[in-house]
Amino acid sequence: MSIQNLKKFEPLRFFSLTPPRKKCLLYFLCERWYNSGEVFAKGAARVLHYLSSLLDRSYWWQEFKSFFRRGDLVLLALCLMLSAFGILFQYSVNSYRSAGPMRYVIIQTGATVLGVLVYAAVSAIDLEFLSEHRAMLTVFSVGMLLLLVPFGVDYSSGNTSWIELPLLPFAIQPAEVIKISYILVTASVMNSHQNRISSIPSVLHVAAHLVLLVGLNLLLSRDWGVSLIFVFIFLVMTFTGGVRLIWFAVGAGATVLGFPLLWSRLGTRQQNRILVLFDESIDPQGLNERYQLNHALKSLTGGGLTGQGLFNGNRTQVGALPSQHTDFVFSAIGEELGYVGCALVALMLLLIVARVVWVGVHSKDYMRRLVCFGSAAALAFQVLVNIGMNIGLVPIIGLTLPLVSYGGSSVVSIYAMLGLVSGVHARPAPRTHERYIQPPR
Repeated sequence: MSIQNLKKFEPLRFFSLTPPRKKCLLYFLCERWYNSGEVFAKGAARVLHYLSSLLDRSYWWQEFKSFFRRGDLVLLALCLMLSAFGILFQYSVNSYRSAGPMRYVIIQTGATVLGVLVYAAVSAIDLEFLSEHRAMLTVFSVGMLLLLVPFGVDYSSGNTSWIELPLLPFAIQPAEVIKISYILVTASVMNSHQNRISSIPSVLHVAAHLVLLVGLNLLLSRDWGVSLIFVFIFLVMTFTGGVRLIWFAVGAGATVLGFPLLWSRLGTRQQNRILVLFDESIDPQGLNERYQLNHALKSLTGGGLTGQGLFNGNRTQVGALPSQHTDFVFSAIGEELGYVGCALVALMLLLIVARVVWVGVHSKDYMRRLVCFGSAAALAFQVLVNIGMNIGLVPIIGLTLPLVSYGGSSVVSIYAMLGLVSGVHARPAPRTHERYIQPPR
C-alpha cells in the first residue's frame, strides 16, 4: 500500500480529524502491524498511531481552531455564566469562615478553568474511538472505584465516596468521573445492539454494566445518591434508545418484589431520612433527621421575593445553614437573592439541559443521540433531586447543584461530560468514509 493510500485509509483514528503526515516509517509500521491480525500487534499499532498524533503540533493547532468553528459555544457560554455566578456565591457563603472564603473561590475558579480546557479537548475526541475501546473504559471505571479502598475518606457523611490524593488540592469523587465513561459504554453497547435492542441478550448486556458499577459503588462507598444517578441515566438512555416498554414493566415489577429486601439493607438513619417526609412523629424536635431540612427551609423562605441581599443573609453569613456551600447552596441563594434568584438559577440549569437535548435531537447518529440524552439525564436528575432536597420533597441524599455547589471534581467532570455533547454538535454524524476500523459488533 502506498503512502498516499495510507494517508487516506489510516488504520487508527483517535481524533475526529487527523492531518496528513509524512512519517513514512510510522505509517509503514502501523499498516504492517495492524494487518498482521494479532491482537497485540493491533494494540501496538493503535498506540503508535495515537502517539504520532500527540507529537503533531499542527494537529493541535488545527483542532484548537476548529473548536471555535464547530464546537458548541452556546452550551459553553451557558455553563460559564452559571459557573461565574457559582464562584461569586461561593465567596458569599464562605465569608463567615475565620480563614476567609478565598480558598474555596480559588479552587472553584481553578476547576472551572480546567473544566473549560477539558471541554475543548473532549470536543476533539472521536466518539468512534471511545466506542471501540469500551472495554478499557469499563476497566477504568472499576479501577477508579477500587481507589476508594486505600484512599477513601468519609467527611462525616456516612459515605466513603471521596478519595484524597497527595498532589491534588481537592478531593475526587470517583462516581462523578465514571458517570462519563458509563454514558459512553452504555451508548456503545446499545449501538452495537441497535437492530435488536429489545432482545433478551441485548437488554442483559446493557443492564450488566449498570449492575457492575452500581453494585461496586454501593459496596465500597455506600453512596445511594450517586448510584441513583446511574439508574436514572440507564432508564432514560434505554427508553430513548427504543427498548420496548415491556422491559420497563418487568423492571418495575422486579423492583417492587425486591423492595422489602432493599429496605432491610438500609440503616435506620437512611430509612428515617425517607420516612421523615411522610411521618411527622419522626424527630419532632428537629435535632436529627429534620435538622438539615428545617434549617434549609428557614433559609429558603427567609429571603422572600428578592432576598436579603448578596453577602447579607442572616443565616448564611454566620454559617447557620449546614452544608450551605454544597448540598444546600440553593437554600442559601433563596435567603440572599430570594425566589427571583432561585428562579434564575433554575432557568439557567434548564437552558443547559435543554441545549444538551437539542444537540441530541439534531444528531443523525444513534450512539451520539444516546450520549446527549444520557448527559441530559445525569444533569436533570441531579438538579431535580438537589432542589427537591432543599424544599423538602426529596430525601436528603447528598447530591449537589451542578456548577453552583462547591466541588472541584464535580465541576471538571460536568465540563468533560458536556464536552462530549459539544463533540456531537461538531460532528452530528459519523464520518465513516474517513474510517478504516469499524466499531466492534
